[in-house]
Order: sequence, then structure tokens, then C-alpha cells
Amino acid sequence: MKPDSIYDDSLVIDGLNVSNWDSRAVFDSLKNGRVTAINATTAVWEGYRETLDNTAAWLRRFRDRPDSLTQVRSAGDILRAKEDGRVGVVLGWQNASPIESRLDRLELFHGLGVRIIQITYNERNLIGNGCFERVDDGLSSFGVDAVREMNRLGILIDLSHVGDRTTLEAIDLSDDPVACTHANARPFFDHVRNKTGEALKLLAEKGGVVGANGFPPFLRNEWQSTLSDYVDAIDDLVERVGIDHVGIGTDFTQDQSRDFFKWLLSRQGTIPQEEWLASFPDPVTHPSGMETPDKLSNVAAELKGRGYRDQDVSKILGENWLRLFRQVWRDHARRG
Repeated sequence: MKPDSIYDDSLVIDGLNVSNWDSRAVFDSLKNGRVTAINATTAVWEGYRETLDNTAAWLRRFRDRPDSLTQVRSAGDILRAKEDGRVGVVLGWQNASPIESRLDRLELFHGLGVRIIQITYNERNLIGNGCFERVDDGLSSFGVDAVREMNRLGILIDLSHVGDRTTLEAIDLSDDPVACTHANARPFFDHVRNKTGEALKLLAEKGGVVGANGFPPFLRNEWQSTLSDYVDAIDDLVERVGIDHVGIGTDFTQDQSRDFFKWLLSRQGTIPQEEWLASFPDPVTHPSGMETPDKLSNVAAELKGRGYRDQDVSKILGENWLRLFRQVWRDHARRG
């Protein structure tokens, strides 16, 4: 079977996309790339009201683009998106900041369709600690309650930007498997944003999935990275945690402005980190050969070229994510 056939026949699920949702080119690229579903970031530093506005904007997009977009609330919605040739969008957060100090807001946002929540983004919040925080004290008491509530509701817990101790505690505490939607292994490339071997092993043992991250600073050749470097990261994860626990997590930032990255890299979204930003090219690009979603079929071709079996390529492209979503979301049935 040709690589393109494998790609076309497979579910293609991207564990994290934080592109410019006001750009038509972003949606054209997803459509042209035959992407089945994405975890679309709707909050990073935003609070409660801003995130409600972001969610309302997505509901308008679903209404305005019914032929090309569909909201994903369940695993079944992803399968229907594949059948219909539409792009399924999972509303996800890269920070739990939108609930502020109100645990009951998790249920509110779950009702609006939020299905993936990252505990914290790089730094400390009321739940736990990020990977760039000076001291990682693990989950707070409020954080323990939040993990239990996300389990009850059927919200997938994401630990990509989370500190080492908070990561291990969340994996251990959660009744459901968890994810690192966009992260690589720290032994593969020594960056604090990549995950320790211990964390990845524990995540896999409990049934979780890690999405290989395509953002160049977390790959061995950084801003000079290519498609081959990205698939090296996939190879490494497969060797560490097994073929059933690895997916795609591109971390695409298509058409995002310099101001966006200035905000994204700021402490708590307010204190610019100019030295860090200066290390980023302008414009920011993904590895050559997979610059945008319309190039994702190249990942399938590279995996096939390295000897991966068809069924294993399909697992990495999307089946592993679907299995995890089914287990955690339970087709959005609420637990008592």
C-alpha cells in the first residue's frame, strides 16, 4: 500500500494545534491536509470571561463553516468527521486558568464542549506547577480536587507543559489515563519542556498517550529541524513507551504573529521574556517537510520508509488518540 493510501485511509488526529483561528489559510491547510481532528487551543493565559468569548467564537465558526468544520464532543464525532470529510475540532485548554478559583466551572465548560485541559502552562497556577517554575511543589489541594473533578466529568488531563513533580502526581492520582498532547522525551533532547523517562513510562503504564511534538525548540536540531528530525522523536517515543502510546502532537502555530509569541512566552501572560523571544525566528516555522497541516502526509511516508507496518502508522496517526478519547470521554457520559 502506498503511503498516501495509508494516510487517506487512517484517522489523522493532531494532539495540539495553536494556530491563528482567524486565518482562512489555517482552515484551508487543515482541509487540504485531510486532517480528521485537532485539539484546538482555546485558552492559554485567559481567564474566565475571555475564555467564554473564545468559546463563543468557536461556536460561530462551527455555524459559519458547517461543510468543513464540526465540533468534537465524543469519539463518535471524530469517526463522523472522517466519514463526512470535515475537520473535527476538540476544544482544549493549555492552562486551567479559565476556571480561576471555581471548581464548578469545569462542569460549565465541559457542557460547552471542552474535552482536554492542561493542568498548567509553564508556570504555577492554583492547581499545580509548570515546567519553568523555580520550585515544583506538585499538585495543590485544589489541584487534587480538580483532577478528581476532571475524571468525574470525562475531561482528558494534559501534562505537556507541567513540572516534573506535578506531572508524576497527576498521573498517579488520576483514575483515568492522561496525555502529554505535545511533548518529546527529555533523554532524547534535553529541554525542560520535554518529559522525563520516568514520567513517560508511568503515563504509558496507565494507558496514556504522548503526542510527539513538532515545535523546533524541542527537537535535536531546533530551528534547523526537518521532517526526519520529527520522526526521530517519534521513533524515540515508540522505543520508550511502545507503539500503542504514541501519537501526533504537532504544536502548529500557523499564521501566528510576533505579538502572539510575545504574549505566549510571557510570565503569566503579562511579563515579556525578551531574551527567550529573541531566540525565535520571525516568522516562526515548523520543521521543513511538515511546515503546515497540508504536509502531514509526509509523516506517514517517512514512517513507512523506516519500516513501520501499515497498522502501526495508523496507530500513530490517530488510532491511539481515538482509543484514549473513548476511554476518558466515555462519549461524554457524565459520571455521578
